[in-house]
Amino acid sequence: MAKTFSLNVNGTNHVVEVDDASMPLLYALRDELEMNNPRFGCGLGQCGACTVHLNGRPIRSCMVPVSTLSPDDSITTLAGLGSPEQPHPIQTAWLDEQVSQCAYCINGWIMTAAALLDENPNRSDDEIKSAFASLICRCGTHGAAFRAVKRAVPSREAGVGKSGTGVSGTRAG
Repeated sequence: MAKTFSLNVNGTNHVVEVDDASMPLLYALRDELEMNNPRFGCGLGQCGACTVHLNGRPIRSCMVPVSTLSPDDSITTLAGLGSPEQPHPIQTAWLDEQVSQCAYCINGWIMTAAALLDENPNRSDDEIKSAFASLICRCGTHGAAFRAVKRAVPSREAGVGKSGTGVSGTRAG
């Protein structure tokens, strides 16, 4: 028998009806809500391609059953992090550093970096490296991703943007 769940995704309330309450959030986002991100990578929570923010914290959506979520939970995907007109500072820095190649893994890297900087923009190099340690990029853009986080810091310190709220102010640069 199908069960109904309410999800707040990118500030919009959605109702999904699923046959299996243990369905991962990833599947609900992609299959039920037809979102292009997050991405399916490994299905084991090991690569990061499925990363979203749950109440501001990065999680691997392939590992979270929809039945464990509350209608009060706030889910932010890469699409809800910023907009083309007002990108999150990490999105701007990502473009400025030309990080992406194939961009399959971009979801995990940007969502992890955004949460890291939203929590504390004054991250040490070791903290950034540690946050990225469990992410996989087959194209080898790790160095460029690290530079993008460092580039985004001035925008964060200026109070520009917060995860899931869009960005007000100027672009990072």
